[in-house]
Amino acid sequence: MLMTKAQKESNAVVAIAAREITKGIKNPVLMIVSIVFPIIFIGIFGGSLSQNMAGNLGYNYLQFMMIGMIVNSVFTGLITGMSSLIEERNQNLTQELYVSPISRYSIILGKMIGSSFTSIVGLIGILIVALLMQIPLGGMHIVWLFLITPLFCLIGGSLGIFFIGFVQDSKTADIGSMLLVMPQMFLSGAMIPIQHSTGILGFLAHIMPMTYCIDLARVVFYSGTPVYSQVVLYNPVTDLLVMAGFFLVFTIVGTLMFTRSERNR
Repeated sequence: MLMTKAQKESNAVVAIAAREITKGIKNPVLMIVSIVFPIIFIGIFGGSLSQNMAGNLGYNYLQFMMIGMIVNSVFTGLITGMSSLIEERNQNLTQELYVSPISRYSIILGKMIGSSFTSIVGLIGILIVALLMQIPLGGMHIVWLFLITPLFCLIGGSLGIFFIGFVQDSKTADIGSMLLVMPQMFLSGAMIPIQHSTGILGFLAHIMPMTYCIDLARVVFYSGTPVYSQVVLYNPVTDLLVMAGFFLVFTIVGTLMFTRSERNR
């Protein structure tokens, strides 16, 4: 009986994930935007910052930013993907899922895995910029970084779940998801070094989930290099423990709140 239940849950996760991937494939505009977005930020914004402020950093600024944008791209895609549950709920597109005899966590996990597809495709844009701008990819270091990208998908997705647990309106969700992503982009070290951030800016940087994901990404990418101590903030164990804490709290609380709002409709 337990195996049968486990198989049902696994099948549900796969079916929901496949549904999300199919939606992404049938929506080429979304795929194109996910590729163009990092091209604009790294190619234009990053190029300008590199030319005007990166001379005394002691490391390749564009490479530093590329790593941050890899994590940011994943976060943006997952939060946007999870926020789409609000619109689907308002249009009664997910009602059949919530009346089916499967765990709410299976529904959320399937949605998260499916939403990861578009985010990972968006990494193509970052690689294109890196090649065009001759940003060093670090050999096998970039491979190891891509291999741990699913961890960032989990954290970004859990933050999206937490967010939609407290939002009822799709328009509010659209605006709120951007307000959730943009401050993290600028304050978590994705684009601007935060080693010397203090006061309110330092406090905000330390409570943002993306900060620890980006730091772990740089741990992996810069491991064994001379600039490791200049770009890494924390011990990797600290990063992993904080990320695990965020994931558990966001997923459990967000799923409970979202399910409750479903029952109250």
